Amino acid sequence: MAILQLSPSAKDYIWGGSRLVHEYGKTASTASGRIAETWELSCHPDGHCYVCAGGEGVNKEHQAPTLSEYIATHGKAILGSNCLHFQDFPVLIKLIDAQDNLSIQVHPDNAYALEHEKQFGKTEMWYVVDALEGSFLYYGFKRPVTPEEFAKSIEDGTLLDLLNKVPVKKGDLFFIDAGTVHAIGKGILIAEIQQNSNVTYRIYDYKRKDAQGNERALHVKQALAVTNFGPAKTHDFKHHLGLCPYFCVDKLTLDGSIAKSVELYADHTSFVSILVLSGQGIISDGQTSFAYRAGESYFVPAATGAFTISGEVEALITTIPNMPAELNLLQLPSEQSSVA
Repeated sequence: MAILQLSPSAKDYIWGGSRLVHEYGKTASTASGRIAETWELSCHPDGHCYVCAGGEGVNKEHQAPTLSEYIATHGKAILGSNCLHFQDFPVLIKLIDAQDNLSIQVHPDNAYALEHEKQFGKTEMWYVVDALEGSFLYYGFKRPVTPEEFAKSIEDGTLLDLLNKVPVKKGDLFFIDAGTVHAIGKGILIAEIQQNSNVTYRIYDYKRKDAQGNERALHVKQALAVTNFGPAKTHDFKHHLGLCPYFCVDKLTLDGSIAKSVELYADHTSFVSILVLSGQGIISDGQTSFAYRAGESYFVPAATGAFTISGEVEALITTIPNMPAELNLLQLPSEQSSVA
């Protein structure tokens, strides 16, 4: 199998900006020219990514197949043996440009999401690609709180006083277990690697209004049912940036002078996702080559073998680890299942 270049679906949310257009050459999906998120690696029905024909750019008319369609055609073996126990494609990777603050929110775990939303829950991690001076985000509570205290703070507008406000800079990492209250603050550009889900419970949204003049819906009842009422959990992933049953994330850095090239290997256990954060160079498996640049996403099928990345680059490398999750015990209703 050959290396594939992917093109994303773009999302226009009210808090998004223009950095993904101006700095990464992304194409906005609406006349506003605003892009909040691009779904760079996705088989989720709410936002597929596409296989670029001949390595060329984005195809918004769907003349290029979605990655889901490509997997259906070529077989799930291209995902690797570590994916076989997942009913659906396990991971979703985004670039997020927060020109304004995102809502305070929380994601459910698998058990709750399957019962109430008919899809899986959401554990995720953030890598801060860039952050303006003074930027911050919210990450869990400052201290343990009771559900009653949490609910009251939402009612009286003091929720932010309970949250752990964290200043951020480029290169910071945050692992967000399902149930952790969180929010990205304005001025931050983030690469998000997450479980393949689109379930978000909005708790507080600064009383903002959408284009129709309506305040966006809140999901307080659901949030009370799924929130972990304490500080965010701490993790030690050893030499990885992030590790859980749904993804393993590592960072690749080549300075273009001392470190000019690296050979990686896609074995039978997992595909390899490459998200280029900065730089430019060549990615090649000996038969197929691409001249990559910042903001591009590549998919290396399992069992491709050795491939080389050369140039000056900072990239996130995502694979699926051999860590069977409870997903092999829980079943998504058949009418909600996807092909990958």
